[in-house]
Amino acid sequence: MWLFKSSIGKKLIMSISGIFLVLFLLFHMSMNVVAVFSEEAYTMVCSFLGANWYALVATLVLAAGFAVHVLYSIMLTLQNRKARGKDAYAVNIRPKHVEWSSQNMFVLGLVVVCFLVLHLSHFWYKMMFAELMGLHEVTLGQATVSPHDGAAFIRYYFSNPLVVVLYLVWYGALWFHLTHGFWSAIQTIGWNNTIWLDRWKIVSNVLATGICLCFAFVTVFFYLKSLC
Repeated sequence: MWLFKSSIGKKLIMSISGIFLVLFLLFHMSMNVVAVFSEEAYTMVCSFLGANWYALVATLVLAAGFAVHVLYSIMLTLQNRKARGKDAYAVNIRPKHVEWSSQNMFVLGLVVVCFLVLHLSHFWYKMMFAELMGLHEVTLGQATVSPHDGAAFIRYYFSNPLVVVLYLVWYGALWFHLTHGFWSAIQTIGWNNTIWLDRWKIVSNVLATGICLCFAFVTVFFYLKSLC
């Protein structure tokens, strides 16, 4: 099928999976912001999700969407390099109309993926996975907490300045990835024209800035709170 074999089909699949991941980021961001206003409410949300069947289904769908997005980005990158031949390794000056992020989407994506592994080891592994393994308590430093106690995890990890810096770097890479990725996905799907293309670029910047600023705000908020 052209959807899986052609370059346009692969870009379409990557774009749809990318938009799906953006929707998840919006949900995750909203969930994290709750912790700033009420740690009890945040813990209730974590407990509600937990390792229930609907959370497991959502996690599997999310993992599949993420895998598809990464797989097709690798396939397209290799395909583009093969098409460019020797020029793929040449040092070229970036044209004025080409965004820096658009030329470095794959590298930015790798940074996001690497830090995602860190994030999963901090939260998912000791929360949902621990619950699936039948654990009722997990170790955070010298304390033991319930896998449902999301607020305890945020307080613990975001009290470490090194972890905070690493997360802020992650948000920066994510911002660059989203500012180009979102409007590019919209363009690939075909929801644009000469008027709306510039508007979608503005929407991408606003969306990426809002998501990353909210994540960064929660991270810095709990770090400063740990100093009090």
